[in-house]
Amino acid sequence: MMSKKQILIIFSLCLFVYACKKSDMVQEQVEAFLGFQQPANFPAPVYKLSANPVTKAGFELGRSLFYEARLSRNNTVSCGSCHIQSSAFTQHGHDVSHGIDDRLGTRNSPPIMNLAWNKAFMWGGGIFDLDLQPVAPITNHEEMDESVENVMAKLRLLPKYTTLFKNAFGTEEITTARMMKALSQFMVMCISSNSKYDKVMRKEAGVSFTTQEQQGYMLFKEKCASCHSEPLFTDGSFRNNGLSLSPINDQGLYTATLIATDRYKFKVPSLRNLKYTAPYMHDGRFLTLDGVLEHYHSQVQDLPNLDPILKNGARLGIALSDEDKSKLLAFLATLNDETFINNPALAEQ
Repeated sequence: MMSKKQILIIFSLCLFVYACKKSDMVQEQVEAFLGFQQPANFPAPVYKLSANPVTKAGFELGRSLFYEARLSRNNTVSCGSCHIQSSAFTQHGHDVSHGIDDRLGTRNSPPIMNLAWNKAFMWGGGIFDLDLQPVAPITNHEEMDESVENVMAKLRLLPKYTTLFKNAFGTEEITTARMMKALSQFMVMCISSNSKYDKVMRKEAGVSFTTQEQQGYMLFKEKCASCHSEPLFTDGSFRNNGLSLSPINDQGLYTATLIATDRYKFKVPSLRNLKYTAPYMHDGRFLTLDGVLEHYHSQVQDLPNLDPILKNGARLGIALSDEDKSKLLAFLATLNDETFINNPALAEQ
């Protein structure tokens, strides 16, 4: 027969095991996959989620593909190489992207965030469907330098992907369309909507702008919001913002449309997470936000197709005093979203 002490030990172990299982169950419930959730202060998404609903298995496949170096010719570069989560999915510190064999691109890596609300992609346009966007970096000579056919062949050799594709789509078939849809499921889940600005707009308890932030917000609405409209802080358009021409003479949207009035127009970027996404502009020419503001204040060039918003009689640009700049910077800091850049669900697993 067991002693009282032995019985107590066994009973205690049983309680411990039960408590652990209960804790695991609670944790699983907390971490339950909710799919795509539209933030309360955001408009309806542009991406057609009805044609590609986000599932847990599809998202997990997309995440694996996003960090998969086999998408590149020599298996060294993944999407995550140039779109790093801690930098709001940009390639922080590089003026232009660094791709395969450390080849240099011609443009700064744009952040991957809130893409479900984008109507067009790339700095210079040309792609209007998120499901097609990954083809550009995969096949670009300076980025991944691979063919989609070779990517498919490499993925089909890996039992890991046979399982992941079956989980996501019901069969083991690995196709281009499925790969693109899975990548989209991951990318539309890269939602940045938990900055201080968002909390203020949602009227969350205990959150409010400081006096300087509020003054900056008022200035922003007066001087910047015509292009960087709330709550995404971009209107998704392509504009010529008067940057001096670069040595490579990148002609922006014109390259995609061949319409003369599109020369030197580039996509208006979101102003979210600027703390993490330096350097700035399509070619990364400005290392600091001070440099960006000074450009709009005093360095706008009268180029063909300059946006009319930047023409104010004889003066080009936007008049900004040093005090204005300080207030604007204070407001822009409220758009930084630490939750987004630290979200473990978006990290490489």
